[in-house]
Amino acid sequence: MFYQSVIASIMIAMAMLATVVDSHAFDEAKYPDWTGQWRAVERGLPRYDPSKPDGRGQQAPLKPEYQALHEASMADQAAGGMGLETNYRCIPSGMPKQMNGALGNPFEFVITPKTVFILFGSSLSAPRRIYTDGRAWPQNEEPTFSGYSVGSWIDEDGDGRYDVLEVETRNLRGPRIFDDTGIPMHEDNETIIKERIYLDKQNPNVLHNEITTMDHALTRPWTVMKNYGRQDKPIWPEQNCGEGNNRVTLGKEVYFLSGDGHLMPTRRDQPAPDLRYFSRP
Repeated sequence: MFYQSVIASIMIAMAMLATVVDSHAFDEAKYPDWTGQWRAVERGLPRYDPSKPDGRGQQAPLKPEYQALHEASMADQAAGGMGLETNYRCIPSGMPKQMNGALGNPFEFVITPKTVFILFGSSLSAPRRIYTDGRAWPQNEEPTFSGYSVGSWIDEDGDGRYDVLEVETRNLRGPRIFDDTGIPMHEDNETIIKERIYLDKQNPNVLHNEITTMDHALTRPWTVMKNYGRQDKPIWPEQNCGEGNNRVTLGKEVYFLSGDGHLMPTRRDQPAPDLRYFSRP
């Protein structure tokens, strides 16, 4: 019994020592203060480039065939359809769209020694894990909508405190689009996204995210600056995709479910659903 007590005491002491060593290894003073809830500074319809209008005003550097897809998406939406927008089917936004910081999708950072977590307020945005432990890219990893992210902290001004988090994201799953109007991304899902995330030097309650997206639907890399504001009174919404969804997809058509539970067309002259397997009067 005596020896068991001694061994137990040694194990507890070693665990406490490991905790102390680990806490010293993670020096919070070296990291920027990104605590709190963050939302886009710009209001209105979330846009990939917040500095420009939506739709054609985004001036997306699309290849001609993908510009045609975007035009068709906007035309379908103008007629009452959904175009290339996918959230109504509970398909996650994915990267880089999930970093829009929309009103209904705020986020927060959790910084640990080896990983930076980004947690979102919407079920349509999966949590991001940005690995900062120097690991190599994985092999045969299952693609996800948020992708696999590897990052590194940088002390740009040499004051002993990190200023910038540089991130690269690969291994993405589709379908994904840039914004709600349906700016498309290539179906090969070979997208590479690079980010530089840092606090504003004049206002610590503003966070900048310079995002550069390389995708085979584009004629060149597309770089935009997203700006997020730290919220004084954060409210975390509960947004579950399936709840209250009044869009019904049958085959290639999207219909609207009325308040009395009947299917309605979403655009003029929309064909009725195929009822070949139902008995009809």
